[in-house]
Amino acid sequence: MADVRSSSEGRGGVWRLCRMPFWSSGTGAASSSQSSVHQTSRNSLGQSGRIDGQTGQRRGGGGGGRSVSSVARTLFPARRRLKLDPASKLYFPYEPGKQVRSAVRIKNTSKSHVAFKFQTTAPKSCFMRPPGAILSPGESLIATVFKFVEQPENNEKPQDQKSKVKFKIVSLKVKGPMEYIPELFDEQKDQVAVEQILRVVFLDISRPSPRLDKLNRQLADAEAALEARKKPPEDAGPRIVGEGLVIDEWKERRERYLARQQVEVVDSG
Repeated sequence: MADVRSSSEGRGGVWRLCRMPFWSSGTGAASSSQSSVHQTSRNSLGQSGRIDGQTGQRRGGGGGGRSVSSVARTLFPARRRLKLDPASKLYFPYEPGKQVRSAVRIKNTSKSHVAFKFQTTAPKSCFMRPPGAILSPGESLIATVFKFVEQPENNEKPQDQKSKVKFKIVSLKVKGPMEYIPELFDEQKDQVAVEQILRVVFLDISRPSPRLDKLNRQLADAEAALEARKKPPEDAGPRIVGEGLVIDEWKERRERYLARQQVEVVDSG
């Protein structure tokens, strides 16, 4: 019996020895690791600022955090206000050593007045007409782009010519009809949106193509619109004078009629 009890007590001691120190040490390690993780997360939240669940704004010690609206504009770019035709390219006839023209139709597809402006990486050799304007909702115009074509280096073909010049169209929502001034974009830089970056593509004038035909039509329409804007407005004076002559003639007829009536009354009397 003594041997049995000593044996059971020995097994129990071994069980207690295996159970108590092992699990207690593991629990302590786990709790200490969890506490360190919680402490680290609290410290990181304290340093970077806290996001409030109701307002969605950064609070706490982050300091100088970006506003929600600016972050939203970065993550979700503004919807385009303009529609371009062509959409992403400017087609130029390939005539080395000459100044050539391209055209792009710009239409305001938004519900408000929009100002747009051209920008280019080569302002000395390129210019736009008009360089900018304000379009009412649904209004469109054809802008003409002028560019000087450099001579090829190794007798390259037009389709092999690659121009480093790029054009960019930016837009700005304005309150209503007003006079266009470039300073509008400097005063409201945060509201300026990049509509499109246009790449230069050369067309071979010796080979007719739909692209070249469309370019010529757009250039002709742009010239016609420019000439129409140059014409002075019609003078409304002759129309008003005409109306005045009609009124004067009507008065004269009425006066003659009343005079005849008076004569007839005197004769009958």
